Amino acid sequence: MADQKIDNLLNLAMDATPQERRKSGNLNVGYDPATRLWDVIVKYSGPESGLGGEGIQVVPLLGGYAVVTLPESEIKAYSAREQIEFIEKPKRLYFETFQGREASCILPVQEGKNGLTGKGVLVGIVDAGVNFFHPDFRNEDGSSRILYLWDQSIPGNPPKGYTKGTEYTKEEIDKALALGETEGRRLIPSRDVSGHGTAVLGIAAGNGTVSEGVNRGVAYESDLLVVKMGNAGENSFPRTTELMEGIDYLIRQAVRMGRPIAINISFGNNYGSHEPYN
Repeated sequence: MADQKIDNLLNLAMDATPQERRKSGNLNVGYDPATRLWDVIVKYSGPESGLGGEGIQVVPLLGGYAVVTLPESEIKAYSAREQIEFIEKPKRLYFETFQGREASCILPVQEGKNGLTGKGVLVGIVDAGVNFFHPDFRNEDGSSRILYLWDQSIPGNPPKGYTKGTEYTKEEIDKALALGETEGRRLIPSRDVSGHGTAVLGIAAGNGTVSEGVNRGVAYESDLLVVKMGNAGENSFPRTTELMEGIDYLIRQAVRMGRPIAINISFGNNYGSHEPYN
């Protein structure tokens, strides 16, 4: 019978053959085949002094936990110690972007020859701007996937029908990219100071160039429209009026081009009544 102080995965790993453990990709996490030692998570009670022993390395943690390194052959005997409450096998950690796509069922939608990539679709964001030099927002030839970038915080050349900011075209962005980052940012000084807009757009539409496709976004072959909202004042967040103008701009661009658009809005507030409807 499996030891009840040892978690199920660790019991399963110890009962499995070496071939089964290697094939699973999970059962061997925490095990070093060269030394035959396990790193395990231990919940214990009583003094720390009773956790060690010959060939056993202990790193006590707060809250009655410890990370213990010991031979696989000693795990069952170790679990029999009175102060040991539970032994757990470590688990592998992943980037949350990958886990998020998997949990949202995006991965199977993207797979196969008929997988959805966002090709032909526009993805727009109204946010804190974008690092337009980021490789995930560029095509294979180095040109930008961003068709228009409207920075509401830079006065000078607003889009037609609007009164603030400067609109940059793909041609201007491509020219800035060709100049390199130092000279290119003199031509287009728009920046995502917080990094928020770049992160949001990466999740929505990054093509994963930097990570060789591992961390690509949802619509990774889409064309991009970006609005950087202007600030109400120094060190201040933008206003709802700027958000509304940004959304209006994106929709008008999509209508003009005759293309479908998905808009991401990751700014918001908690204003208004919170009374439930009767």
